[in-house]
This record gives sequence, C-alpha cells and structure tokens, in this order.
Amino acid sequence: MRRDVTSSLSLSASGPARLVLSIAVADKERAEESLVVTQGGRELAITELSDEHGTRLHTCDVSGGGVEVNYRATVHGRSEPAQVTEMDLIEYLRPSRYCESDTLTPTAVAEAGGRSGLDLVSFVGSWVGTQLAYISGSSRPTDGAAETYMTRRGVCRDFAHLVVAMLRAMDVPARLVSVYAPGLSPMDFHAVAEALVDGEWWAVDATTLAPRQTMVRIATGRDAADTAFLTTIGEPLDLESMEVTATADALPTDDVRELVRLG
Repeated sequence: MRRDVTSSLSLSASGPARLVLSIAVADKERAEESLVVTQGGRELAITELSDEHGTRLHTCDVSGGGVEVNYRATVHGRSEPAQVTEMDLIEYLRPSRYCESDTLTPTAVAEAGGRSGLDLVSFVGSWVGTQLAYISGSSRPTDGAAETYMTRRGVCRDFAHLVVAMLRAMDVPARLVSVYAPGLSPMDFHAVAEALVDGEWWAVDATTLAPRQTMVRIATGRDAADTAFLTTIGEPLDLESMEVTATADALPTDDVRELVRLG
C-alpha cells in the first residue's frame, strides 16, 4: 500500500513564539517526507523530538508575522503492530482531561455491562456511532467525553473521546490517535480510538468516515491534549488557513465488525 499525505498551515504570529507541530507521520522508516517552515521568505530551523509511542514533535521558533508550514510524505507499506508496555496497562485505564471515565462509569455499565474483550470493543464503537450526530463546529475545544455524551453531537475527536472513556470505564485500556485518513470527506486531520485487547491495539472509529486500513498514525496519547496538531508557547498566534490531503492507492471497504490495526 502506498499513501500520500500533506498538510499546509498558514499562521500569523503576534510576536516571538515557539511552534510545536504534530503533523509528521509516526513511522518515518517507511516514509519519504519533507517538512519546511518559512517566515518572510526564510526557512527556519526545526528540532525533532519523539516519545515512546513514536509520536514525532517538531519545534520551531518564530517572530511576529506570517508563517508558512508545509509537510508532505509518501508512506510505503504498513507499519508493524504497535508495541504494548506494562505502563500502557496503567496509563490508559486512568481518567484523563477529555476522557472522564470515572464520571461515565455508571453509563458504561448500564449500556455495556456483561460484555468483555473484543465483543465489548465492537459494541462500544457501534453504540457511540449510533448515539452521536457528526456535526462540524458543534463542540468546543474544551469539551470532554461527558459533555459529548450529554449533547449527543460532535466531531471525530468527540466520538473518539467517548469511545475511550467508555472502554476505560469497563477496564479496557484505550487511547486516542491522530491520523491521516485517506477517504475522509471533508478532508482534515482525523482522530480515532485504540483499544488494547489480548495484547494488541485495535483501531475503533465510531464515525466510520474513512477505512481504518488506510489510516496513517501521527500522534498517540491519552486524549486530544496529547495529540494536538499545533501547540504554541509564547505570544498569541492565529491559524489563518489549513489544508490537509491524504490519498491511498486503494480504498478498501471497512467492515466495522472486523478487527483492524493502524498501520
């Protein structure tokens, strides 16, 4: 499988700031890629950082004025299955900023009680997909899974947060992954859940907006606080425009009943 992805950001900085970008594919061994940040026609220096899950952050210092960010990658083949560590079994069962599993435990037990393992994972993904309406702009950046459950609407990150919170409440380790998603419409960065069952991480996308088989991992974390495509430190910065593309040489039919790993 070949997948081609791009992301372009036009930013306006009011003063000195540090950009923290999370837009590069995690598996750089399978990627031919380029990341360029320019300001005033000058290419800026970029520093790469990575974490234990392969999330790659790129930092760059800018001054006041317009900033252009351009990333492109061609990904060949599929990545190896995500590794599982002992810390995963602890960290991804805990409540987090946007996945209040403790608050939603009564709901999870009432809706999914009696199920376990992969049957539970499949049920929660389908249940969230039927409970929520996908409405662009319907949620706030500060909304978590509990608010999403109450309003019954949201975008991809809201669907994923509710899946993660429900699974954690039922003692299934779960986490959020940002991805490039060939087949997604309208095109954007996408967010899905991963559930740990029988020693493997399985992808859960309650939105069913793109085939999981073609998705390319970007960042992995507890929730959107760990996977934001842009974080700024310093003076305020405005996102003027953004364009994301993702294509694959084939778009398979994705049966939500099938187990799929991100790769």
